[in-house]
Amino acid sequence: MAASKPATTGAIDIPIQGMTCASCVNRVEKAIRSVEGVKAANVNLATERAHVEFGSAGANPAAVAEAIRIAGYEPSDSTVELKIDGMTCASCVGRVEKALKRVPGVLEASVNLATERASIRYLGGADMLSRLIGAVEQTGYGAEALRQDNDQSDRERAAREAEISGLRRSLTVAALLTLPVFVLEMGSHFIPAIHDWVMETLGHRTSWYLQFALTTLVLFGPGLRFFRKGVPALLRWSPDMNSLVVLGTSAAYAYSVVATFLTSLLPAGMANVYYEAAAVIVTLILLGRYLEAKAKGRTSEAIKHLMGLQAKTARVVREGQALEIALDQVLAGDIVQVRPGEKIPVDGEVVEGSSFVDESMITGEPLPVQKVQGAEVVGGTINKTGSFTFRATRIGSETVLAQIIRMVEQAQGSKLPIQALVDRVTAWFVPAVMAAAALTFLVWLVFGPEPALTFALVNAVAVLIIACPCAMGLATPTSIMVGTGRAAELGVLFRQGEALQSLKEVGVVALDKTGTLTQGRPDLTDFVTAPGVSEAEALRLVAAVEGRSEHPIAQAIVTAAEKRGLSLPSTDSFEAVPGFGVSAIVEGRKVDVGADRFMTKLGLPIAEFADTAVRLGAEGKSPLYAAIDGRLAAIIAVADPIKPSTPEAIAALHALGLKVAMITGDNRRTAEAIARRIGIDEVAAEVLPEGKVNVVKRLRASHGKIAFVGDGINDAPALAEADIGIAIGTGTDIAIESADVVLMSGDVRGVVNAIALSKATIRNIDQNLFWAFAYNVLLIPVAAGVLFPFNGILLSPIFAAGAMALSSVFVLGNALRLRGFKAPVPSVQGTAPAARNAEGVA
Repeated sequence: MAASKPATTGAIDIPIQGMTCASCVNRVEKAIRSVEGVKAANVNLATERAHVEFGSAGANPAAVAEAIRIAGYEPSDSTVELKIDGMTCASCVGRVEKALKRVPGVLEASVNLATERASIRYLGGADMLSRLIGAVEQTGYGAEALRQDNDQSDRERAAREAEISGLRRSLTVAALLTLPVFVLEMGSHFIPAIHDWVMETLGHRTSWYLQFALTTLVLFGPGLRFFRKGVPALLRWSPDMNSLVVLGTSAAYAYSVVATFLTSLLPAGMANVYYEAAAVIVTLILLGRYLEAKAKGRTSEAIKHLMGLQAKTARVVREGQALEIALDQVLAGDIVQVRPGEKIPVDGEVVEGSSFVDESMITGEPLPVQKVQGAEVVGGTINKTGSFTFRATRIGSETVLAQIIRMVEQAQGSKLPIQALVDRVTAWFVPAVMAAAALTFLVWLVFGPEPALTFALVNAVAVLIIACPCAMGLATPTSIMVGTGRAAELGVLFRQGEALQSLKEVGVVALDKTGTLTQGRPDLTDFVTAPGVSEAEALRLVAAVEGRSEHPIAQAIVTAAEKRGLSLPSTDSFEAVPGFGVSAIVEGRKVDVGADRFMTKLGLPIAEFADTAVRLGAEGKSPLYAAIDGRLAAIIAVADPIKPSTPEAIAALHALGLKVAMITGDNRRTAEAIARRIGIDEVAAEVLPEGKVNVVKRLRASHGKIAFVGDGINDAPALAEADIGIAIGTGTDIAIESADVVLMSGDVRGVVNAIALSKATIRNIDQNLFWAFAYNVLLIPVAAGVLFPFNGILLSPIFAAGAMALSSVFVLGNALRLRGFKAPVPSVQGTAPAARNAEGVA
């Protein structure tokens, strides 16, 4: 069935088991890219996932899975059963099957008309269920999940725990078997009492026989995992880290076996055994793998925390009865009941009752928010006091929490530009190490002192063992995982991992004013009418026109009119002129409201309000004008309060050495007054929505890379044009989709924390890469014996194995330090502003 499956387009994420080093990553990427129809493949060692994009021609996911298997690794698939409603004949079955098979990642899909069920096997993540259901619904049928053999996150968690458990058992067995070998051989060399005991009880030859038996058990028991991966890789001429271990231990073991059983084949005086080297190498590498697996598990704790915020069940009212059902069985439109203290299971709209809900996990605001009929609720937030029912509007992968998890997963799986260097190096690294080991062997064999063969063997094995590319492969992805996870905990979501590297390089931060620096809910402060114009009548007419507008300033005017008890008449011929103002007919009278440029466009002089406009602008208020029946009637002042956190955020950005600019459509006097109050360096005022892109380009030319922060629909082009677009999470969906970074709260201090975390993460990556590369550059020559002619120092294969294991553990441990990153300014979650540098951890 898989072979005849139609090609699909789109993208999928495939969990992959068995990868251990950077060369594994390169091998899997190369295998996936070789499949016809694959546009791009990005494999991440830390997350153990492959992100595969299909081209317009599409590709067969089964072929991708098979390519991964042929490369020597195991892709993880899942199965699910759907209940299909509305099928009546065989053509319905065919239609549903075709729709399911077109979903990227589906390997097999079988639909049964009699049972009205579809069984699907697929590659992909947690969002696949909703994609499958959506594909069925688009064909005109209903679909509902009946059974999923395992939630993907549970499967991956179980696989991780099984790996750690298996490594623990293997390590324990290997250590118990290796200890006697090590004591018998090394103890005899360095401790006379042990040497005497061995000679008097076991005898020299019996000691070798015992070491042979124990080492054989170690190599082909706990160490068999290296042979299962390394030997096939060698046969495919694509050696990996396992291949290096196999070659090194096999060489030491084979030489020892010859010395033990075929002594006559060796030159006189060269019958030495190195069983302890082979056994200890396997044990130490297993120890490194075990510590590495445990550390890898800790790097993804942010995702586990986010997943833990989800409710497990929901109380749904169906046919008049409240039923407790699994979360994945909730359907859009279901009526859901929530009691005090419970988590809200999915996103929705309150239909009955009221309560206060703790939304700090989304907004960061510590105070519970009141929810009444018509209010929106978010899945994962906690109901505090009352009880209410709501209608489910977004379920599964469409909920806010699911989108947050998906954003973090995508960022954690990304490759930074700096990773390109690592990929180029590791592509030739393992073959180069094998060549270096062969050269070492030959040089020592030809030019080394007697016993030359022994020296050649020991040093070649040391080169093979010490030069593991694990540390290089883990250096970047582990830091990305921990850094983006810590960012999520601070309310900063990196939608693209690349933003981590770019954000630290910005020279200027440009901020939209309304809703970003300010509350976005302006108040009417002044309403000054022309001589002979009734203030109440003018406000009533102006508010009637503004009632048709969604602009915050318009809402402030309407709210002020309602507070004065004015009834607002209906309007006709409403027209909004973007960047200028609005017009309408109210009770037969033409009313125009807008900025000074709107009045100029209408040919109305505003000179009589010049002094008032200067005063209002100096106070940081936005002056608007109203004209009634072609005559200037009033000047209106609206003030949008500055957010309390804004001055601190601007000061912190300056402390990072950044220039700060404000881009606004307000008139220049008002904008400059606000800029003076909060310390803005540069102001671009009276900018129309389409002009923000030009301002971004100008600022980039003057100050280098630019980050733009905004929250509105009109900010989307500027967010996309900036090197880094940062969206306020309380803003519009369009702005968020255009951004590289999302601040889940409306707190501008998140910008500071995002930049500081970017610098800390990239610094952490630099440290990891320096260690990984410097370690190999320095120790491979030492292992090869370059110091021997000067001071007689040689690196034992045992110490080489220990150093190799420690290199990966060091890199992972260094990456995990990012979990302790402290925000340079107190976040809305309440991070204490301890005395620390503005870039977080060292």
